[in-house]
Amino acid sequence: MSVSPLVWWLTILAIVGLLAFDFVFHVRKAHIPTLREAGLWSALYVGIALLFGVGVWVFGGSTMGTEYFAGYVTEKALSVDNLFVFLIIMSSFSVPRADQQKVLLFGIVFSLIARTGFIFLGAALINTFAWVFYLFGLILLLTAGNLIKSEGGDDEADNFVIRLARRFLRTSPHYDGDKLFTVEDGKRVMTPMLLVMVAIGGTDILFALDSIPAIFGLTQNTYIVFTATAFSLLGLRQLYFLIDGLLDRLVYLSYGLAAILGFIGVKLILHALHENNVPFINDGEPVPVVEISTPVSLSVIIGVLVITVIASLLSPKGKAVNASSTVRRRAKEYLHCDDPAERARLIEVLKGEEERLKGLSPRARKALKEDTELVELVNKVREEHARESAST
Repeated sequence: MSVSPLVWWLTILAIVGLLAFDFVFHVRKAHIPTLREAGLWSALYVGIALLFGVGVWVFGGSTMGTEYFAGYVTEKALSVDNLFVFLIIMSSFSVPRADQQKVLLFGIVFSLIARTGFIFLGAALINTFAWVFYLFGLILLLTAGNLIKSEGGDDEADNFVIRLARRFLRTSPHYDGDKLFTVEDGKRVMTPMLLVMVAIGGTDILFALDSIPAIFGLTQNTYIVFTATAFSLLGLRQLYFLIDGLLDRLVYLSYGLAAILGFIGVKLILHALHENNVPFINDGEPVPVVEISTPVSLSVIIGVLVITVIASLLSPKGKAVNASSTVRRRAKEYLHCDDPAERARLIEVLKGEEERLKGLSPRARKALKEDTELVELVNKVREEHARESAST
């Protein structure tokens, strides 16, 4: 089913309007969202996405509706994986928590722009070259393999562009609110906030290279690809603050995503074989293979995600990783924070996490004690808090 230009423009205006609303009413004034605020707005954005999917189903038919929901669920899962990297970047750059909202919104907008470009490029390639399905399938299989082999736990948000910027451009070591530039010793210099934006933008482009082939493996309808991608990104900022404490708990998410991307990669290659016109494969003739339907794809995607999340939440390893990562992040935030109220909140969070650590298995507690970096961070926090308490 073709979509009229009017529907395209109304959809784009609605998405831009939601982003503008998010900035004006939530992000423009720096603050730390409460759990209630994050939960309410996350639910609202998910509700809008689901309501839009129902509209697609009613006006576009069950095929378009199923394709939209399969694409939305897949892209939402990949977006949650993006949050892990955003978390690492902001932790590495010690971004003040109150300013993290602006970084996240920038990441969402940049990601939407980058993915939109890749969507139309991908659509043009598919319409011109049938062999692109083989390429997309190979990309997804390689990505799935890399996810399985990935060790994780890298706390560095450094790349070539960042190193060049730090070496050749004047960069302040300190933040000035959420400003990208500030004045030091009478000279205009970049703040770390600009470097964070560069790091976020670079990773967004890399994520687009994986996510766009994945959704094209579920549908070739450009409108569905665009809307499923856009609605999966909307509300990602609120979701970050809602599940911040649970992100590290999802220790098996990468395996689940690897299974999903591998599955879609196989689906793409089967589709490519079915539509084959590459001369050196079956003499350029279509290969009679079984194709995987969209309802089956949707069932597999949801099933894998449910199993992955449940296994992660029940895993002792997940509890240990979550506790240690939370303590590490909060300790770094405390040491880089100047706001007395926020430091007091972080101390209470750290006390709660230390109590949670006591409930871990003896083996897990021993491993944490052998983590010298974590022990040093906690000791620094204790010493600084003791000095503050003694001076008041």
